[in-house]
Amino acid sequence: MNLSYWEIKTWFSEVDFTIIGSGIVGLSAALYLKKRFSNAKILVLEKGFLPQGASTKNAGFACFGSLSEIIDDLNTHTEDDVLNLIKKRVNGLHLLRETLGDEAINYQNLGGYELFTKNNEALYDLCQEKQQYINKLLKPIFKTDVFSFKGNNFNFKNIQPKYAFNKFEGQIDTGKMMEALLQKASSLGIKIINNCTVEAFIEDRNSVKVKTNLVEFSTSKLLIATNGFASGLINEPVKPARAQVLITKPIDDLHIKGTFHLDRGYYYFRNINNRILFGGGRNLDFRAEETTKFEQTELIQNKLEELLSTTILPDINFEIDNRWSGIMGVGTQKKAIVKPISNNVFCGIRLGGMGVAIGSSVGKDLADLIA
Repeated sequence: MNLSYWEIKTWFSEVDFTIIGSGIVGLSAALYLKKRFSNAKILVLEKGFLPQGASTKNAGFACFGSLSEIIDDLNTHTEDDVLNLIKKRVNGLHLLRETLGDEAINYQNLGGYELFTKNNEALYDLCQEKQQYINKLLKPIFKTDVFSFKGNNFNFKNIQPKYAFNKFEGQIDTGKMMEALLQKASSLGIKIINNCTVEAFIEDRNSVKVKTNLVEFSTSKLLIATNGFASGLINEPVKPARAQVLITKPIDDLHIKGTFHLDRGYYYFRNINNRILFGGGRNLDFRAEETTKFEQTELIQNKLEELLSTTILPDINFEIDNRWSGIMGVGTQKKAIVKPISNNVFCGIRLGGMGVAIGSSVGKDLADLIA
C-alpha cells in the first residue's frame, strides 16, 4: 500500500520518538516523554487492534506479591533485591493511581488473601513461621505489619483453616485503566497506530529506520515496550509466559470480595461485577506456556474449572462465560530490563507478571533514559 503525501507528512515524517507497544509501559513512556519534550512528535505502534500482550488481558490485581511468593523469591534473590522489587511495585501502583486517578481505573482497596490447599500443609506452616520475618523485612516500606492470618470467612472448601491477609492489596478495572491511558495519550497529541507490526529496524548514526508491515520510516529514537514479545526484535533474557483466564457468568448474591492467591501466586481469582475471574495454572506445564500464542489448553482450563467447583464455589452453581489468555514477559530474575540497547534504541521489558504494579514506573524509567 502506497501512503499519500498527507499520511506520510502527518504521521511518519520528522518523528522524534517511536514506541513499540501500546500497553501500560509504552503509553506511560509516551506520557512522560511528552511531559519532558512538549513539542516532540511521538508515535506509538501497536500490532493488535487493541493493546496486545497482557495490558488489557490481566486480572486487574493491584498487588505487590503474596506472602508465599515473597518467601519463594528470597530463595533466588537477596533481601535487598526483594525489598527493592516490592518498593518498585508499591511506587508503581502509586504512580498509576496518581496519573489516572482512582475513579478512572475503579481502584478498590478490598484487601488480598492467600489460600493454602489441604494437601499443601508444608507451605501453610512455612508462611505462618515466616510471617513475622516478612513483616519485619517490609516495615521500612509500609511502617506497619503487612500480613496477618484470618479465618475462612468466605467458606472456601478443601483449604487450610486460615488464610494470609494483606490489607494493602487492591483491584482495578483493567479495561478502564487502558482506556484512560489511551485517552490521555491521544489528548496530548501522541499518535497511536494499531494493526502495525514492526518487522525490523536499522540504526544510523542519528536515527533509526523502522520497517513495519505497513510502512518504512525514520525516527530519532526507538523505544521497545513489547515485554513478552521482545525476543522477536532484540536479544535480551526475557521469555514469553502465557497466562490463561476464565470468567463466570453473574452469580446471585456473590459473597466473595477481594483479590485471592493460591499456590505461590500461580493461581489467582477475584470478584468483578458479581462474577469470579480466575486465572493461572502456568506451573502445570511451564514449557507449553512459554509461547506467544493466544490460546487455551484443556489441561489448564480443566484445572481452573475443577478448583472453582471444589474450592472457590463448592456449593454454588456457576457457568463459564468467557475464556482468554495474555502474554507476560519473564526471566530468571524478576527485575525489569530497562536499558539502552544502542545510542538510539532503548527497551523496557520483562515485567514478570507485575505489569499493573510496575508498568507505569518502568515506562517512566524508560522515558528517563532519553538524554
